[in-house]
Amino acid sequence: MTRKLEKLAFGAALLPFVMTLLNLGRLRRLPDASGHGAISVLIPARDEEETIQGAIDTVLASQGVELELIVLDDHSSDRTLEILRACDDPRLRVLQAPDLPEGWCGKTHACAVLGEAARYGLMLFIDADVRLQPDALARLSGLMAEQPDVSFLSGVPRQVTRTFLEWLLLPFIHVLLLGYLPMVFDTGRKPAFAAACGQLVLVRRRAYQASGGHAAVRNRLHDGLALARQFRRHGFRAMLFDATDLASCRMYRRGADVWNGLLKNATEGMATPRGLPVWSVLLGAAQILPFVLPATPVSRLAAGMTLLTRGLISYRFRQGWGTVVLAPLGTALLLLLQWQALIGRYLGYAPRWRGRSYPPGSV
Repeated sequence: MTRKLEKLAFGAALLPFVMTLLNLGRLRRLPDASGHGAISVLIPARDEEETIQGAIDTVLASQGVELELIVLDDHSSDRTLEILRACDDPRLRVLQAPDLPEGWCGKTHACAVLGEAARYGLMLFIDADVRLQPDALARLSGLMAEQPDVSFLSGVPRQVTRTFLEWLLLPFIHVLLLGYLPMVFDTGRKPAFAAACGQLVLVRRRAYQASGGHAAVRNRLHDGLALARQFRRHGFRAMLFDATDLASCRMYRRGADVWNGLLKNATEGMATPRGLPVWSVLLGAAQILPFVLPATPVSRLAAGMTLLTRGLISYRFRQGWGTVVLAPLGTALLLLLQWQALIGRYLGYAPRWRGRSYPPGSV
């Protein structure tokens, strides 16, 4: 039995190790070349008094590009709207969201309203907790000018993690992406290989309208991924890049927010009846099992591959070494969260986020 478990651990650790080595070279950063195309920067904001000022400050500090910044206040109950109205810059427009229609998720509806209000041919959707570098917009514009066949461009910002659950769980954004998505087969057009990060999405206005935009993915919580697949289904090329040096994002600021935020989105990702048992074996066997088996050459090799895989990802994306050392604990907590989401779905539990509930079957 032990030998079978050793073989399982070795095979499970080998897969993400090899895949990560292949994918690290595929997930590239943008070149320094800058463009001159005008960009509409679009930010949905709901109860973002802690983050919105930093977002608009970094956007308005952008260099080398013409821009408009539109922020949609989505019925905030805090000082978000007050902060926005206090900003005196002609490039900023502040809108207020209409009531949320039935069948829509809050963020997708806000983005759809923003997309209709934008004036320029390039539209950049970013979250309120994203911080752009001064040259970010110019580099994004430059790439789109150099590659006219790209209609959808999404980047994974550097994830800022400070609390325990942040740096333990959020690195899995990169672990799952690099370790299990076969980017080597991706040409930018097959929906099955699509990947995106909803924190930073740049689209061409014409392609956005032709593909149906956010209205076509109105009930999706993973809006970035759903939009990338929608673009590809309509024949448009969608690309993912490494935005570590272009932008940063602190998704959550408290441990409870980390757990509840990931719980809300889980059933659109790993926490499905068919998918979660598979993910439990893949992740558990690779990142937990080698560390609890007796120390043999095979189990040590499996553990070494897992630590090296996590170390390469941590170094490339500036995640810190704590998440590498505690990889087994982080994996166990991630799987616990996913199973909580799946079981809660069958029990009728509706996760809540920013004052809205997301009942089972609503997405």
